[in-house]
Amino acid sequence: MKCYLLNLIDYLYTPEDKNPGNRQNKNQYKQTHSIMNFRTLLRSIIVCIISQTTFSAIAENMIRQEINQGWTFKQVRGNNWYPATVPGVVHLDLMANDIIADPFYRLNERGVQWVDKEDWEYKTTLFVSPTLYSKQNIELYFKGLDTYADVYLNDSCLLKADNMHREWRIDAKPFVKEGENDLRIYFHSPLKVDIPKFDALHYENEAGNDQSENGGIFDKKTSVFARKAGYHYGWDWGPRLVTSGIWRPAYIIGWDDARIDNVHYIQESVNAKQAKIKAQVTLYTDKAGEATIQIKADGIKNSWTQKAAVKPGKNIIETSLVINNPKLWWTNGLGEAHLYPFTTTLSINGKEADSRTEKLGIREIKVIRDKDEAGTTFYFRLNGIDIFAKGANYIPQDNFLPRLTFENYEKTILDAVNANMNMLRVWGGGIYEDDIFYDLCDQYGILVWQDFMFGCSTYPMNPDMLENIRQEAIDNVVRLRNHPSIAIWCGNNENHTAWFNWGWMKKYEQLGVLEEMRKDYKDLFHGVLPEVVEAYDPTAFYWPSSPYGGDPDAKCESGTTNWNPDGDAHYWGVWHAKDSIANYNFVRARFFSEYGFQSFPEYQSVLQYAPEERDHDIFSEVMMAHQRGGVAMPMV
Repeated sequence: MKCYLLNLIDYLYTPEDKNPGNRQNKNQYKQTHSIMNFRTLLRSIIVCIISQTTFSAIAENMIRQEINQGWTFKQVRGNNWYPATVPGVVHLDLMANDIIADPFYRLNERGVQWVDKEDWEYKTTLFVSPTLYSKQNIELYFKGLDTYADVYLNDSCLLKADNMHREWRIDAKPFVKEGENDLRIYFHSPLKVDIPKFDALHYENEAGNDQSENGGIFDKKTSVFARKAGYHYGWDWGPRLVTSGIWRPAYIIGWDDARIDNVHYIQESVNAKQAKIKAQVTLYTDKAGEATIQIKADGIKNSWTQKAAVKPGKNIIETSLVINNPKLWWTNGLGEAHLYPFTTTLSINGKEADSRTEKLGIREIKVIRDKDEAGTTFYFRLNGIDIFAKGANYIPQDNFLPRLTFENYEKTILDAVNANMNMLRVWGGGIYEDDIFYDLCDQYGILVWQDFMFGCSTYPMNPDMLENIRQEAIDNVVRLRNHPSIAIWCGNNENHTAWFNWGWMKKYEQLGVLEEMRKDYKDLFHGVLPEVVEAYDPTAFYWPSSPYGGDPDAKCESGTTNWNPDGDAHYWGVWHAKDSIANYNFVRARFFSEYGFQSFPEYQSVLQYAPEERDHDIFSEVMMAHQRGGVAMPMV
């Protein structure tokens, strides 16, 4: 029933109704004016029905409504509004409205480089029911805004977002009205925001994978100034498609008395006989009183209750859980990836206020760093068993992330499982992945090496940027830390080795900025990020870079028979250096976190972007345009 009503709303409130100037002439507008009034009235009635239907399924104290209907968008310099999909990005909306062609097809990427140089505006009418409006607290909650976004509610600017990787929660109570509200988001061109930052520096930052020349801005590599997925600006495996949009779900949330912000299950001691877990519940209340926390888990007889006095604002309540003879969580090939559903219920002054359920895998994961005759070990130990990590680097599955489905993620994780892998590395040039990715890794026993989102670049720092990144790290560490699959946090991809092996040290010493840039590097990767991990995931292991050997001022040597005896290694000699494939028999490392060589796509994949036979010559313009591997381009 609800689906039919939503479809009816879309019919009753068309983009032309919202912007009559889009109509062909004013007479047409006058003729339809009475119809519009009827549509608006009926729409309000229907939305109210839907709101009440939706809200009745949620606890009386809490209302959570996704804002995913009725969105339209336009180019700020233009006048025409078009239907938009949220979550989404502007490229997908332009494609859906036949304004641009598929950028992956043949040479179409070249024709869409104008998109990232424009500002874009999205808007919708947000209906607030009397039930929602009566809540003591009303918040707008954005899981992801890409990237420079000003959020307006009824023409009041509530937020100026500047980080794709963060979540944003805004107090909307003073600005919201009962009934219809105008919600508008202005996305600034990331190029227009960041080119002045590039121009202001008297030296260039390293960002070798930023394909600025393909974007029509010559050598102005601006990716390092934006907290945005690096691969959007191009990489040696993909195109340059710099997106903007509401890329993750948006919600309006109303609550009374209190809400649970998060629950951290700190696994302090785990073995087959007993697990000792400290549960740390962070909650927000709008009045003082007595809070009661109750924790239960399916399959465990015990339950745990903790009472505490709370004050208005943020509160943390802790309790200790002891579980005898737990079923442990194991990786693919070692045993069952058992998950316990844990439910935490919050009551205030005897009245239930909120609850949260998470699936928890009980396990102990360690990175073993022991001295031996060659240097220092680097391997993973799960529940007392030393494991051999078998896996791959994982890059984002699409430049347009919102069109990925559960089926896309499940197929990818099952491919890893069926290939007998037990670990994936979420690589630092992409994103902190969707919750679905980690849920599936938990379910199927795949460990995750989690990079923070920095790769192959130098990043200019200042106090505001460091604080922005600190909040980014907190958001994602808190979001992901309960997943049993998270095995390690890593500061960046290849930045450390680049300083010593790619010529960065000498280059910036000659420019006279080496000390300043090395301070920026250490403040971030040896300061802010490990501080966040220590504070918010204290039992986890942090590794400053990949590859890395344990010393911030020491090289990670490559190409020798005992490469990096103290840490992990990346070996691309068979590809980039055109080494013999036989070198895989001789090159050594404690842990290879990257290696491989370029592969030609499967033929059916080629047909998706190059269906015409004339494009199938490996040196054709289409094939060469899709080849971003640089030194690995085909040789005669």
